[in-house]
Amino acid sequence: LAAIRRRSKTPGVMITQYVVNLPEGKTTPDFQSKPMPVEVKEGQLAVFKAIVTGDPKPEVSWRRTKGNILNKNKFLSKYDESTGEHILEIRKVTTEEADTYKCLAVNEFGKAVCTTTLNLTEGKSCSNNAVPDVIGNVCCDCVRKKTPNGESDDKFWEAMLNADRSDYERICAEFGITDIQSIVKQLAEKKKERKQKNFTVRNLSSTNNIISLVINIPLNNYDGFSSDCIYIGLNIQYNILPLFWTSCPNAIFLPAFLFAHPDTRCGFKYIAKLDFVIKIQEIKAEENDDALFECVLTHPLPKISWMGKGSELEDGEKYSITVSDHQLIHSLLIKDCTLLDKGIYSVVAGNASCSAWLVVEGSLNVYYPGVHFICGLSDVSAIIHETAELTCRLSSEDCDGVWYRDGRKVSHKGQTHHFLGNSGHVSQAKHSGKYRFEADGLRILMTSIDCYFDDNPLTVKTGHNAIFKLHFVGHEPIKIQWYKEGDELQDDNNTRIEKSASHSRLLLSRCQRKDTGEIKIKLKNEHGFIEAISQLTVLDKPTPPQGPAEVTESSAMCIEFRWRPPKDDGVGRNTWKKLGEIPGVPSYRDNDVDHGRKYCYHIRAVTAEGLSDIMETDDMQAGTLAFPGPPSPPKVISAYDDCINISWDSPSNKGGSRILGYILEKRKKGSNLWTVVNALDELIKEKKYAVKDVVAGMEYEFRVTAINLSGAGENSSPSEFVFARDPKKPPGKVLNLKVTETSYSHIALTWTKPEDKPEIQDEAKGYFVEIRPAEDIEWSRCNTTILITTSYNVKGLKSMGMYWLRVIATNDGGDSTPAELANYVLAMPSPVRPKFTNHKMKSFMVVRAGNSVRITVNFEASPQPKIIWLKDNVPVTKRVTVSNSDGTSQLLIPSSERSDTGIYSILVKNLAGQETFSTEVRVTDDPKPPGSVELEENVPGTITMIWEPSPDEKRDDRLHYIVSKLDSTKRTWTTVAERLFNNKFTVCNIMLGREYNFRIYAKNDMGVSAPSESPTWGMERKKEKFVVNIPTREDRDLRCAPTFLVPLKLHTAPKGYECYMSCAVKGDPKPRITWYRNHISLNTNTNYYISDTCGVCSMLILRVGPKDMGEYTISAENALGRAECSTVELKEIQPSFIG
Repeated sequence: LAAIRRRSKTPGVMITQYVVNLPEGKTTPDFQSKPMPVEVKEGQLAVFKAIVTGDPKPEVSWRRTKGNILNKNKFLSKYDESTGEHILEIRKVTTEEADTYKCLAVNEFGKAVCTTTLNLTEGKSCSNNAVPDVIGNVCCDCVRKKTPNGESDDKFWEAMLNADRSDYERICAEFGITDIQSIVKQLAEKKKERKQKNFTVRNLSSTNNIISLVINIPLNNYDGFSSDCIYIGLNIQYNILPLFWTSCPNAIFLPAFLFAHPDTRCGFKYIAKLDFVIKIQEIKAEENDDALFECVLTHPLPKISWMGKGSELEDGEKYSITVSDHQLIHSLLIKDCTLLDKGIYSVVAGNASCSAWLVVEGSLNVYYPGVHFICGLSDVSAIIHETAELTCRLSSEDCDGVWYRDGRKVSHKGQTHHFLGNSGHVSQAKHSGKYRFEADGLRILMTSIDCYFDDNPLTVKTGHNAIFKLHFVGHEPIKIQWYKEGDELQDDNNTRIEKSASHSRLLLSRCQRKDTGEIKIKLKNEHGFIEAISQLTVLDKPTPPQGPAEVTESSAMCIEFRWRPPKDDGVGRNTWKKLGEIPGVPSYRDNDVDHGRKYCYHIRAVTAEGLSDIMETDDMQAGTLAFPGPPSPPKVISAYDDCINISWDSPSNKGGSRILGYILEKRKKGSNLWTVVNALDELIKEKKYAVKDVVAGMEYEFRVTAINLSGAGENSSPSEFVFARDPKKPPGKVLNLKVTETSYSHIALTWTKPEDKPEIQDEAKGYFVEIRPAEDIEWSRCNTTILITTSYNVKGLKSMGMYWLRVIATNDGGDSTPAELANYVLAMPSPVRPKFTNHKMKSFMVVRAGNSVRITVNFEASPQPKIIWLKDNVPVTKRVTVSNSDGTSQLLIPSSERSDTGIYSILVKNLAGQETFSTEVRVTDDPKPPGSVELEENVPGTITMIWEPSPDEKRDDRLHYIVSKLDSTKRTWTTVAERLFNNKFTVCNIMLGREYNFRIYAKNDMGVSAPSESPTWGMERKKEKFVVNIPTREDRDLRCAPTFLVPLKLHTAPKGYECYMSCAVKGDPKPRITWYRNHISLNTNTNYYISDTCGVCSMLILRVGPKDMGEYTISAENALGRAECSTVELKEIQPSFIG
């Protein structure tokens, strides 16, 4: 296939690569972060986010399985440049949007695809008018236990909470849970719940849509909380009205919020220990005067509690409670003090409190013509370039006041005196200092203005100094650090840092261009840290322009060249001076040149800061002839009966001067004559042309030549031949698409070309074959070039994979409607019912106990069948070895026993059918002789024999008996009965006067036993005594050592064929036979079938291979000696044809 599929390192992402070899530095799209499954309630907002990589930058699109995402009111796709995230928002989710969504990232080298899901959760969301139950970060509905089946399952969650992450899958399997991803999310929530299990709701009320919530926490039992700290809910989403505070003894303080959206959540944020920097002090005031209590906190707090005489004070006509903008300074103003206002006043901030006396002295009723202050001054902190205001009020309008800053007079005015920094304009750092106001010399009040860090950029010239100053408020000790471009600054020759309890100053001396960058100050104490950032820009003259200069045109009349801008323009942007006729561009055209002369140029960059150093160009010669190279071969854009539109690209080598135009030529097919399309004095300026001087039905090719100031260059390569005729209509659908052959790696297709219907569809020029795996939804083309034939072999398939296939006809008019197979195709050979190919298989075999049993079955079947071996309709035991290969199955019992006797069956089965073959195997040995024999004469002239059965009769159902008779007149044994399956037989024709002897043999499939002899039967006639003198003989010892009667012979066998070896040996007692190959015993090797019958020793090699070559030796040994027959070498030859 043309496309290469592979999996991404990100799980669940499939990448398709369009080309085999990627250009250097280019990559296919991939997902750095794929969209995660989303589970929301109905009516809420669902958001998918993905981060993609790839060069060139991929285009990202979204799709869904059950519909489209064209409704812009419902679906919004966007890109966040700050985070690099591609986002799909689904608004007001309903059950129709619960679907599988796909994210595709595509560039010219490939595409990456991943999927995600949107699911709806059960349960109602809170209405807009209802007050949601919010505790910590979790809605009350979420705090209740959820189990995978919606019912309580404490055992499951207890196991999950106490288990390692590696055991999650096992525990879910035990409880029958399949959605592990959802369980892991719920588990994280439950771990948070376990930490918050001691949270209890103390008070929850709602008045005028304002919710007041107080939660009790046993502070001594909960890790991370301290009884002298407060915790404030800060993590708030959507619109929130101003905060209202409620408090309760031994409870944590939480803000009361107005929830404008059902999904509003609040969290806990730890605020370090709260304390007073300046506590309230005792105040003495005269009757009818105002008294002002002030305190300063270590951390901002929007509201604190003021207490007077045991009751909480509220802002009103009597008391004015104020707080500074930075929420650190809190004030209580008691207006028109009376003797009843005398007493102790206290302030409570969190768990910290302080108190002070208010002493009210009675009026002396003495007239004093002066004035006094009704309202005093308080410290003010302001940001540089913002307004700072100081205000105080006098008891009389008819007085003058004077403002002083650091002891120097500033201004004066009226009863209520305001001071605006810089006369109402934006304040500057120079306005910081101590301020006081004097009125008629009666009283002096002092305060201060602190100016905070200015984050506006600071610009200085090279060699000048840069100063940064910051005022701050915080609990000491405070660590102060200055940074430039992330590197911490230390005092040196060019850097000086000043530090104090309330401000810090940075002085950078003799700044250079390299000092341009970010300036940051970091303040840190035991309660946290804060950072402020500004920017320093150092201006300098630009660096020289960058060379070398490139000549873009050189002729007898002019020289035109260009260069690169300076690496550093000295101000952060390029501001080029006008040079010649082209402003702001690093190029120049010199028309005042002489033919053949060389020129050298000096170039400077100019900015407002000055001139750069000189860049000198190389020598440039005017008037040399350099012709352009060939343009690219023309391409046909469209063709009609009376016009052919073509285009081309300019030559890569323009000959050192600009291209003046092009000459276009045409030639008919079969002709050697090129004809100029345009006149020489009418050059083609553009890189396209409509050729109208054509004859309908004729076939043409084109070439083009570039012209510059030196003249005409080389001709381009000819274009492809094109007919002058109107565009074709797309072809029709191909016919009779079918599969002709399949295998595990390829599928062969054939089809019939589409019908030719004039004015409806034209003839097909070729075909494209497309394939789609069953698990994918995208089609990919198997052939990149047009296929001319009506057959195709799709290769490189996955074994047993399911594929959809279709064929598209194409011509110059476009592609036809795809012709698709009705069903998917499996990558496997055509089904073949199993059948056995070895017709000489034995249905019965007898094996001597101790020898090996080997049953080999050859078969053919497709697809690969399942093979089952049975013994007496029961699967074979483990002592039986089964070996399966392509078309062969073998059963092997290395050392057989009598219990292995039975019927062995093989079942070969696939989807096309099944076949069975059975073989009866009888494992036996030479039978033991029958027992004693008794003779009876029940009828004259007959003898009935009765004998005890052989011990093997019960173990061998094929064992039978043979009866032999010896007549005294014949002296030879004759068989009178055989294949007797009982233990009784009657012999007839018994003659009187003769003696009879009988022998009983036991016989089975392996051989005949020794005889059991009967007593002699019969009476002799009385005759004269006959005396025979038999010579005396001595018994001879017939025992002998083993000797080979017939030795082994040299054997030569073709590879893969059988080889049979045999020899004859005698010896008494019977010798023990051992076979060797290269001095290694073969008696226990199951690859050799060895037998010893009546002194004939044989060995069968079933399939000769290279490993069987070597020297073979047979050894015969008994108590009297040992004999060997060796030097037998087996040679392998290759089969060959004769003739």
